[in-house]
Amino acid sequence: MTTEPAAETPESGSETAGIDPAADPQAGVARPGRLEEEGDVAADYLEELLDIADIDGDIDIEVRNGRTYISIVAEEGDAGGLQHLVGKDGEVLEALQELARLSVLTATDSRSRLVLDITGYRQGRSAELQVIAEKAVAQVRESGQEIALGPMSAYERKIVHDAVADLGLFSESEGEGAARHIVVSHSEA
Repeated sequence: MTTEPAAETPESGSETAGIDPAADPQAGVARPGRLEEEGDVAADYLEELLDIADIDGDIDIEVRNGRTYISIVAEEGDAGGLQHLVGKDGEVLEALQELARLSVLTATDSRSRLVLDITGYRQGRSAELQVIAEKAVAQVRESGQEIALGPMSAYERKIVHDAVADLGLFSESEGEGAARHIVVSHSEA
């Protein structure tokens, strides 16, 4: 499996992305207090956005595995307004996640690797990506040829890279920008 540079994929990069650890040995350490602070900052930002858009939703913050996870769920089962915040193929969700990360950077001078989910979209998409990875691995094993998957976000590529590796094959990201995709093969490139 090929991992991607932290500059491109902050969610799969190290905590020290963009920080010189020699200058500050504690800079790359994910401290629970810092993660809680970034969750609070991002939640406040997202709450303001929901208010401006007049969309109801509950915001949950969880810190696990050195990362802050923020979920926006519908109040009393009404997810209609929140679906607009997911957008086609999660595009709006990705943009909101980046805006939330920028709000944390502005408030704390610290880069954030927080993950935003709205109405469980990421959880459902993760299951879909697992199936995509399994099918690709089966095709590579059957044909002996590498398989190129469709373009995916950095977060989605990370999920597929991990799934392919767990299934015993190799994957590599290729392409640039919105065309960045994964190629699954029998061997490392």
